[in-house]
Order: sequence, then C-alpha cells, then structure tokens
Amino acid sequence: MTSSDEQALICQSVTKTFRAGDRSVEALRSLDVAIRRGKITGLIGPDGAGKTTLMRLAAGLLRADAGSVTVLGLDAARQSLEVQGSVGYMPQRFGLYEDLTVQENLDLYADLQGVPRESREARYEELMHMTGLAPFTARLAGKLSGGMKQKLGLACTLVHPPRLLLLDEPTVGVDPVSRRELWSIVNRFVQEQGTTVLLSTAYLDEAERCSQVVILHEGKLMGQGPPSQFSDPLAGRTFQVRIPSRKNRDVQELLSRRAGVMDAVIQGDAVRVLLAPDAPPAAENLLPDQKVGSVVPVPPRFEDGFISLLKKRYADGAQPQGAPPADVSNGTGEPDDSDSRAIDVHNVERRFGDFYAVKNVSFDVRRGEIFGLLGANGAGKTTLFRMLCGLLPASGGTLQVAGVDVRKTAAAARARIGYMSQKFSLYGTLSVMDNLRFFSSAYGLTGPLRRERIGWATGEFELAGVVDDNSGVLPLGFKQRLALACALMHRPQIIFLDEPTSGVDPLARREFWHRINALAAQGVTVLVTTHFMEEAEYCDHMAIMMAGEILALGTPAEIKQRARSKENPDPTMEDAFIRLIDTRSAEVS
Repeated sequence: MTSSDEQALICQSVTKTFRAGDRSVEALRSLDVAIRRGKITGLIGPDGAGKTTLMRLAAGLLRADAGSVTVLGLDAARQSLEVQGSVGYMPQRFGLYEDLTVQENLDLYADLQGVPRESREARYEELMHMTGLAPFTARLAGKLSGGMKQKLGLACTLVHPPRLLLLDEPTVGVDPVSRRELWSIVNRFVQEQGTTVLLSTAYLDEAERCSQVVILHEGKLMGQGPPSQFSDPLAGRTFQVRIPSRKNRDVQELLSRRAGVMDAVIQGDAVRVLLAPDAPPAAENLLPDQKVGSVVPVPPRFEDGFISLLKKRYADGAQPQGAPPADVSNGTGEPDDSDSRAIDVHNVERRFGDFYAVKNVSFDVRRGEIFGLLGANGAGKTTLFRMLCGLLPASGGTLQVAGVDVRKTAAAARARIGYMSQKFSLYGTLSVMDNLRFFSSAYGLTGPLRRERIGWATGEFELAGVVDDNSGVLPLGFKQRLALACALMHRPQIIFLDEPTSGVDPLARREFWHRINALAAQGVTVLVTTHFMEEAEYCDHMAIMMAGEILALGTPAEIKQRARSKENPDPTMEDAFIRLIDTRSAEVS
C-alpha cells in the first residue's frame, strides 16, 4: 500500500445516489479507490458502472453522499474550488463553442482558467503544435472534424497545466489516426510534466496502455491493478479457431453456443475464444461437426480478463444473446434474387458550394451482405449514408437502393430501409413505449400488426423492464437496443447503421453484433460505419474513405494485404487503416 502523498486521488467508502423519476439509483456504493501520481490509470466498466460519477466527484463538481474524496491532498467536498483549479476535466461532450474559432475557444478557456496573458502565447503555440491544429486557428470549431474537435477540447482543458487530468472517454467517435494522436499528447504530458491521468475508455486495447486499471460494475469496485493482473491468470484458456470453408461470423455464432465457451469474438482472420476454467480446448470438443478446422493457443489479453470478470458477476454466467428477429422480409412481400444488388452506387458526388463532401464514389452491395464504410473523421461517410437514405440529395451520379432510384423516388426507398444514426436520434423526452408507438406509426403500421411488432420489439430487445422510462436517461446499451428495435419495426430489407456501437461497452457490442449477424443470415443487407477496427472484420466487403473519396475497396483480407510488409507480416485492420490514411496524407501534403 502506497502512502497518501503518492496518491493523486483517494476515495474512501464513497457512495453517491441519484433520483431518476420515482426511482433511486445508487451510482457508487462504498467505493474505495486510490490513483497513483504521475501515471495513466484506466477507468473501465460497462454502461452505468459509475465511471462518469467518479470523474465528476474527482473534479469537484459533485459531492459524495457518504465517504470522502481527496484530490491532490485537498478535500473535494470542503475545498471544491481549489480542486477545480488544480484539475483538468474533459467530459464526454466537451463544451466547445462551435460559433467561435479555434483561437477564440482557447482564449475563452484561458480566461475561465485564469491563465496570465503573458504566458498564453507560448502555451498556445505548444498546444497547437502538439495537436496539429496550428493551421486551423482561424477556423470555426463547428467546422472541424470529430477528431479535430476532440483535440481542441483536450487543448482547452490543458490551457492551464493541470496536475490531475480527467478524461471521460476522449477517444469515443474518433478514427484510429486521431486516437493515436490523442494518446501521443496524453503520454507526452505524463512523461514531460508528470501529469496524473485518469482516463475512462470503451476501447479495451487502450486499457492495456495504462499503468493500472480500475474496473467498476454497478458502482462497485471489481478490481484494480496493472492490466496483466487480469489477463495473466487466463493463460491456457484463450485460442484462435479457424474453419477455412466458413465465414468467421458464422464460426463465431457456432462457437458462442458451445458448452464451456465464455466468449467468442472475431479477431483478424480467426475467431478468438475464451474458455471456462475446466473446458477442454481440443478441436473435437469445440468443432465436433467440422471435418476441417484448427484450434491454436494464443496469449490472453486484458479484454479476455475483463469479459471473464464480468461474466462471473451475472447470475446466469452467460453473455446476453438476441434471437434472430422474426419475419424479416424485403419490404415488398416478394423475395429478392439472392445474387441481386441491394445497393448500387455509381460515380456519386455531393457538393456544398465548391467543397466536395463525397466525390466520384462507386461500389455495390449484395443482398444479405454486411458492407463496412470506414474512414477518418470528416471522410464523407455520414454524408453518403444520408444520400443513400434519401435524406440528402446527391449532386451527381446514381444511387439504387432495394431496386429504387433514390434520386427520383426517395420516399419509396425509405420505406424499404431502416436507419440507426450515429447520435441517439430517438425522442429522449418520450418513454420507450411512446418511441416504439411513434416509429411504428411513422412506418405505416396499424392495428394488430402494430401491436404485434411492438410486442416483438419489447421482447426481442429485452425492453419490457424499461418501457415506461424516458429514453433519454437510459444507459447507452439500452438506447442502442431501442434505436435498433425502432429501425427494424417495419421489417426493412436494408439496414443502415452509422457508428452504432460508439461509446457502448464491450458486452453490449457483442450483443449488438449477434443481432446483426442474425439479420444478415436472414438476408437483410447491412451497411455500417464504425471506428472499431476489429468490428470491420465482421464485414464481407468494405470501403475505406478519405476526403470524400474511396482509398481502398475489397474484403478485409484484401485490404490488410495492402499493409503487409517484412516488418509487419500480419497487419491488423487498424494497421491497414492507418497506413492507407498516412500514405494518402503524405501524397497530398
């Protein structure tokens, strides 16, 4: 046990409760946590674990109902103003002023944080160089890409050098290149200035970069220590399984239902399996019905330890898995030819004045295929999505969706598709049931069919326990379920998913992809954007975009092949993505 002067943050028996309507929600329960100075500590946990509440207590913005919070030797309850002056806090939705320029945002936060004017110029220069925003100081914050906004938010947080930096999921919704740059900035502050960092993240590969991790679940501490403390005990229980003749997502579904399998997730060209402690790893046990297939041991990683720890907390010991949605049709009552094109995009453009948000894009997607659109923030993915959904007119080219020319009959196309947007776009002030009723009516469902589909949605997506809750206050995992349920209400032929798992915890992501796999198996076509590069492995084909154009088009294996080298003979999808973006950036600079 380290002495108190080595700790930047100490929570002793901390309890915090909130009111949610008629209910009382205990966000933290008798929590004991200590964060060491000068290190990066990862704060990990599923939705509703209490991570943001802990951050806000440490920032002096909330007061605990019981227990004590000590920040940099200060009592956070009695000395909250002193705490706020010593701590930098970047919440999930950092308050940039989008109608102000980058420079004006810096000036505003320097004023708020009391930074002396004589020291500002040097500080600004350092932060702009570090974040790569120096050429954009005159640009409005609202005109920045998502990754650039995150970097500006971090720069504003760091205008006054904090001794403790609190980052609440700073990399959610940003592409791998921006993630890499954000981590470089954070590491530099730790190494050069001895800053202490507490960082919550939904990316478990980021947790492995931390000196220590704190794992919360339902407001309680599940464990604290270096990441290896949670992965090392699983040695001998993690494997990669391959069946050459089958799609990996089909292999994943097969393995996830095997006795003794705690987790099955696609990793590269294989399925990564975590076995229960006494489960036999032999191929004849995991793949009893397969004539070919291999089971190869691999070292455990932190994500395996996290999933194992969570599974032990659930009474049934099993990962929640949704059954395939019932009666999915093509929206017309007539089956499609299995070889037909569900989506056909040819030389599509979208201009805003002289600016091309999408330029000369062409690809096609077959029925029942999962097609991924990947790209850096601002690449044009969401603009292309909106054109395909008939929500934004194209400036040129042709778009065929479910056999309908979107440019001519957008309403007919919208009747055959479901759309789940990047930001939770349902009605937060309405209850779950009211949202289901509204969207079923909007899709033209009436009478017994409407009642049947609402019943299907509440049962299939396990929403019965929250039907009377306002959707805006639901945990992200439940919001995601509700949004997908509404998008599937009318049994669409095609489903568009715009970063559907952004910010969602690993268990909810697994549940989500089980549902998507089931939809694709039934012939529903799925078009998805994602910043989780491992999720791209679920796709049959994908396109990587930058600055409105397609850089690469093909299967995951074909795209990774382009990044293979002597130094990196087995590149990940993230390796391939970063190499493609870096190569094109170098060509145009």
